[in-house]
Amino acid sequence: MNQFRPTRFEVLPTVIKNLLIINGLIFLAQNTFGGPASSFSFEDYFALHAWQSNLYQPWQLITHMFLHGDFGHILGNMFALWMFGSILENVWGPKRFLLFYFLCGVGAAVIHLLILSYENIALGNEYQTLLTLSKSNAAGFSDALIKYAQSHHIPLSRILSDNKVSLSTPGFAPELMDLITTYYNKSINTATLGASGAVFGILIAFVYLFPNTYIYIYFLFPIKAKWLGILYFAFELYKALENSAGDNVARWAHVGGAIVGFLLVYIWKKKGH
Repeated sequence: MNQFRPTRFEVLPTVIKNLLIINGLIFLAQNTFGGPASSFSFEDYFALHAWQSNLYQPWQLITHMFLHGDFGHILGNMFALWMFGSILENVWGPKRFLLFYFLCGVGAAVIHLLILSYENIALGNEYQTLLTLSKSNAAGFSDALIKYAQSHHIPLSRILSDNKVSLSTPGFAPELMDLITTYYNKSINTATLGASGAVFGILIAFVYLFPNTYIYIYFLFPIKAKWLGILYFAFELYKALENSAGDNVARWAHVGGAIVGFLLVYIWKKKGH
């Protein structure tokens, strides 16, 4: 099956329709009842947090898939879900498609957490070393602080300038560590949200099943699904490995969703399902 040919195709099958409705309603609730002025945080309770965070809860492996950061985020995910997911649901049926969707989403979350956990262990060890040096006023504190700030993209020069101090200011180490601790806790408690992991699994499944189907980028430029899938996956993998500062996209969740989606559809096809 290299190219998709619709037969009795439903434009909006049952599972897709309900996922779109649920995601839309939750996004509306986020923007109606959430926000800085609210005492309840959707992200704290339902977005995905690192295992090292005191905000982590097991249910977040699923609930994070129904939260989105802004309108562009949910629009992109829901459009891709409808565009590729509708075809898969028509081919597989609602039960198998729903199972595939959640397996990709949870699998992406687990892979993301594994990478995040590895990064946070290193971050925590470095932080504890820095904390020990600050308490003992060790001579190497300044050098260790500079290295830590550079490694984790902390704007140390701005912090020093805002507080009108330098690293040589007597007795400033404990106060400076309080500021560094704020950045550390913010990093550990960073939330991940969105259906992107599951959507990437759906995209890869479509590419695997219908590699020669043409997809029109911006509705104008045709490209075969197999080339789009390869290029998109390569880009996400490159950005994940690069781990550039300021990139708040969960690249490893995208990569993880694609890997889980490929493995599932590969196994199912081999078994004739």
